[in-house]
Amino acid sequence: MKNRWVKVGLSTASLALAVTLVVFLPSIVRLLTGKHVSWTEIAAEFTAIGPGMIALMAAVWLASLLAYTFVLTSSLPGLNHMQALTLNAAGSAVSNLLPFGGAAGVALTIAMTKGWGFTVRSVVVSTLVSGIWNTLFRFILPAVGIVALLAAGEVPNPTVARAGWVGAVSILVLVAVVGVALYIDRAAVLLGRALDGVAGLLPGRRRAPHAASEALERLRADTAGVVRRRWPGLSLGMVAFLGFQWLILVCCLQATGVYPGFAQSLAVFALSRVLTAAVVTPSGAGIMEAGTITLLIAFGAPPGGATAAALLFGFWTYTIEIPFGGLALGAWALLRKRNGTSAARSGLERRHLSPGQATRASTEDTGSGHPSTHA
Repeated sequence: MKNRWVKVGLSTASLALAVTLVVFLPSIVRLLTGKHVSWTEIAAEFTAIGPGMIALMAAVWLASLLAYTFVLTSSLPGLNHMQALTLNAAGSAVSNLLPFGGAAGVALTIAMTKGWGFTVRSVVVSTLVSGIWNTLFRFILPAVGIVALLAAGEVPNPTVARAGWVGAVSILVLVAVVGVALYIDRAAVLLGRALDGVAGLLPGRRRAPHAASEALERLRADTAGVVRRRWPGLSLGMVAFLGFQWLILVCCLQATGVYPGFAQSLAVFALSRVLTAAVVTPSGAGIMEAGTITLLIAFGAPPGGATAAALLFGFWTYTIEIPFGGLALGAWALLRKRNGTSAARSGLERRHLSPGQATRASTEDTGSGHPSTHA
């Protein structure tokens, strides 16, 4: 992956696959469900959506972006919400264009935050913390979806219901164990020893005796301080962010007339967020839509409305983030260039000051040491 042309080739192939999946989505739906749908039916669903509903979707989408800024400001003390919005938008644009866009997003985040006065270490810790919280909630969502369906009686028989409860509880216990390990030193040591034991049973080349526990301890040591102080903001930010994204889905379902009910919509949302982890296409584009349509049809939605709702939801959670992130990145680059020009002009003017004037100017320009708050 270090070769530039390999990256370009993989990115092109990944984007081409995503476009292909969307173009042939009616055929994929027919293959997965046996139901017929055409682009004419899908287009008719789109044209029936009124401007009021579109405005509501846009408002909820913006609210979701603002909600996620609380996750970033909690993971990186000193970051303001405008900076967090810029980071999130620019990072999402990169991730949505590349199959392995996470690494490029981290590099972009470091470049942007260094210009605001943050250290690389603090940004790396922030990336770890926000990434862990995103992963934990990605695990929690399937459990929430399963519990919602069980509570609504959407299960074929008692055996499946028991299996569902076991699966949901197991997921939540796993998330709790990881969360406690990040928060409590002793728990991290015990979990590390357990991982060492499991790693020792795995086949393959010899591993360091305590590789798993040492890796976990390094991770925990870097993130524990932020987690202990900031976990309420991180958690509330993620809940609000995912809540608004679920509301976007509800709007899409209502707009196309295929809203299946509260529990069912939670299950559809949980599946859609899990499928975005498919790295074969950027953010699982095409794969997410196919899975969402399949589940909606299983809940009784007509194929045309289900397909239109899934595509509409993909637009608000994937497609629109690319141009929006491009605008945010362009604004950041423009402000960075302007600030650099201003700094150069200030330095040139200072050369012509007397020694006393230069000393006073230098003192006035010296801040308290906190990161810059410029976007």
